[in-house]
Amino acid sequence: MKPRTRFACQQCGATSPKWIGRCPACREWNTLAEETLPSGAVPSRSRGDVAPVRFDALDALATPGMPTGVPEFDRVLGGGVVPGALILLGGDPGVGKSTLMLDVAARLSHRTPILYVSGEESPLQIKLRGRRIGVDPGDLHVYSEMNVERILATADDLGVGGLVVDSIQTTLSERLEMAPGSIGQVREVASQFLVWTKQRQVPAFLIGHITKDGAIAGPKALEHIVDTVLYFEGPRQHPHRIVRAIKNRFGAANELGIFEMTARGLEPVARASGLFLSGRQTLDAGTAVVCCIEGSRPLLVELQALVSRTHLPTPRRSTTGVDAQRMALITAVIEKRLGVRLWDQDIYLNVVGGLEIDEPAADLGVAAAILSSFLNVPLPSGTLVLGEVGLGGEVRSVAQMGVRLKEAETLGFNRAVVPARSAGDVPAGVDCTRVENLAEAVRSLFGSLPDAGS
Repeated sequence: MKPRTRFACQQCGATSPKWIGRCPACREWNTLAEETLPSGAVPSRSRGDVAPVRFDALDALATPGMPTGVPEFDRVLGGGVVPGALILLGGDPGVGKSTLMLDVAARLSHRTPILYVSGEESPLQIKLRGRRIGVDPGDLHVYSEMNVERILATADDLGVGGLVVDSIQTTLSERLEMAPGSIGQVREVASQFLVWTKQRQVPAFLIGHITKDGAIAGPKALEHIVDTVLYFEGPRQHPHRIVRAIKNRFGAANELGIFEMTARGLEPVARASGLFLSGRQTLDAGTAVVCCIEGSRPLLVELQALVSRTHLPTPRRSTTGVDAQRMALITAVIEKRLGVRLWDQDIYLNVVGGLEIDEPAADLGVAAAILSSFLNVPLPSGTLVLGEVGLGGEVRSVAQMGVRLKEAETLGFNRAVVPARSAGDVPAGVDCTRVENLAEAVRSLFGSLPDAGS
C-alpha cells in the first residue's frame, strides 16, 4: 500500500494535500514540507476505562499541587505541580531552561521517582551540570533517548511520579516517518505525552525551543494541547531571569517568577522590586518610578527617558521594554494638551533591568519621565507616579492601587501621584496627591507647566 502524504506548514501547522508556494493560513512563502502519514488505521488514543464522575463528587477527588521546592517556580505554576499536568517551558538557547528543570527534577526526586530524559545531552553531561550547580538528587533517573514510545515504556517500568523531557523538538514517534522537530512529529509526540499524563495522573515537563520571533517552535496547536505554557526570558549578559506563565489551567496566567543566574545555577529572588530600582535616594532628570502588577506580584520599576534636540528631518522614537505605539500616543497627548513642543526632539525610553511592561498604569510615569528629561528637572525624591493617560489628557484610575502603594511604602517611598478616582486603602506612610488630568500631575511634580515654546 502506497504511503499517504500531505504537506504541512512549518510555521503554523496548516496542511494541504499538495504543495503550494504560499501557506493560505499564515501567508508565509516556501514553508510547506512533505509529511508521510501512518498507513492503516490510526492507533486509538482513548484514555482507557475511565468512568464519568458526578460534578458534586469532584471536590473529594481534587488533589493540591505538589511543591517543587523552588518557591518562585511554584508561584508561576499556581502553588505547585498538579498531578496529570502537562507543562511546556520555552526560552532562548542558553537562557537556563535545562538548568532550572534539572534543579526542579532533583528536588522533586526526594518525594517521588523522577525520570529526566534528554535527546540533546548524554547522561555524563547532565551529571556534570548537576555537580556544577550543586543539586542534591534523590530517586532521580537520567535517560538519553529520543523515541517517545521507549520513553513512556521506561517511565512505566520505573513507576515514576514525574517526567522531564529535554526537548520536545528532538523527540520523535515511530508511528511517523518524519524528522524530529517537524510539525507532524511535534504534534504527535505532544499528544502521546498528554494521554500518558492524564491516564496515570503523573506530571510531565516539556522543554521547547523558540523561533527567531520568540514563539515556541512547532504548531500553534502545541500550546493548546498542554495545560501550562511558561516562557523563560532574560538576556544572557544580565544575571536576572524571568519565568512567565502565558497559559495556566491551574493558576493565574501572566504570573511571574524571578531568578538570578549565579555560579551555582539559578537562585530564586524573593524580594524582586528592588532589582529594578537603582537604589539611589535621588533620581536623575528623566527618571520616574512606577509600580506594575505582574500576576499577583507588585514590582516597582524605573523608567528612563532621554529627550534631546534632533538634527534629522524626522525625530527618533525608540523604546526598550515599553510599546513604541504607547509612547507615541503619550507624546502626542503631551504636545496637544500641554502645548509642549516635542516635534523636533529625539525621545528614547528604557525600562531599567530588562523588564517589559504593558499595562496602562505606567502611562503617567512615561509622561513624567519624558517631561523630566525635556525640562532637565528631576522628580521629587521618593515619589511614585501611577495612572492611565487618556487621549483627552485625563488621568484614569488603575486597579489594585492599595497593593501598589503598600509595596512602595515597604521600599521607602513616601509620596505618590495617583488618579483622583483611584480606589484602595492608602498606607499611612504615603502622602497621595490625587490629580484629574495631566496638567495637574505636571504642576504637582514640577511646580508649573512648561512653556509651550520650551
